[in-house]
Amino acid sequence: MDAGTSKIISEARAALQRRDSAGARQLLAELAASDMPWLLLAQACNLAGDVAAEEAALQRQLELEPRNLPALILSGELKARVGDDRAANVFFQAALNQAGVTPNVPTALHPMLDRASKFVAQVQIKFEQHLTNSLEQSGLTRDGRVGTAIDMLLGRKQLYLQQPSSFYFPGLPQRQFYERDEFSWLAEVERTVPDMQAELRAILAEGQDFAPYVEASSDRPRAANPLINDPSWGAYYFWRNGKIVAENAARCPATMWALEQAPMPLIDQRSPIALWSLLKPGTHIQPHHGLLNTRLICHIPLIVPQGCAIRVGNETRSWREGEALIFDDSFEHEAWNKSNDTRVILLFEIWRPEISLEERAALTTIFGTINDYQGVPEDAG
Repeated sequence: MDAGTSKIISEARAALQRRDSAGARQLLAELAASDMPWLLLAQACNLAGDVAAEEAALQRQLELEPRNLPALILSGELKARVGDDRAANVFFQAALNQAGVTPNVPTALHPMLDRASKFVAQVQIKFEQHLTNSLEQSGLTRDGRVGTAIDMLLGRKQLYLQQPSSFYFPGLPQRQFYERDEFSWLAEVERTVPDMQAELRAILAEGQDFAPYVEASSDRPRAANPLINDPSWGAYYFWRNGKIVAENAARCPATMWALEQAPMPLIDQRSPIALWSLLKPGTHIQPHHGLLNTRLICHIPLIVPQGCAIRVGNETRSWREGEALIFDDSFEHEAWNKSNDTRVILLFEIWRPEISLEERAALTTIFGTINDYQGVPEDAG
């Protein structure tokens, strides 16, 4: 940029500071398009109330720099002034996205970004109300999957997909939770809850901690889990790595009978897995993924104080004593006990109902071969 161009731009900026839009535009008109400070011209046009010229100048700036932050903000403000909320929202959202990846955003832009954020939030509220009204007028509701889809559309929930840490089986539905009435055998298990609770209370009365759910192994790298070797997340096994824990099983016949009703996988060195999972007060199981998406995890809540819940993907549910909770642990999930009492559930795995008997046989062979060649993968929680 030569000295003459710099002088004109400086004088135009000074004219704008005096709120002399005509003088600023007259000066800038002397410049070639290649030297034009389009943002400065847009501001001069804005001061003059020339919406068309202001928009043209901002468009030229965005043609040169599609992610120019001030130009995106000013374009949003222009659209908002003329009542085009839809376009304003798009420009403001683009500006907010760009600000999120721009280091050291100039302080002068912060108030403008705050206004943009508030505008986007207001448009979101209007859109949600419009959407809800449209559903109600059609005699529909936001329940179930429709409600989840709307929450994701509005950015209130994010999309989670199966991401097992060891083995992925394709073509299975991306379902986070399953419902109790989908499993005919489950009612018999739930009817056994009082007897299982009695067995649990007898074991707890002995006052011994359960073994930690996540334990360090000398022949494996140490798991990156803050609860490793910590009985705050405890386990009392009935089946472990495909073998019955005879002593525990003998002491809890009602629990073992209940487990016999479930379609648990039978895989050498792997399955069944069944245990009481204990969570002490204040304990938080951090977000993690399970090993496989070929199974579902069943929880039979036996002792459940208030303040205990589990999040699977984008849905959070609280346990209800005696009512099974079934979920796919290959989704990111976490659990917590915010109460002052201990939570205990019966945890076991079952085959996913969508997997055929032939596929189960093939998977059993595959997992057995993996075990022989690579060893059993570690479930580090």
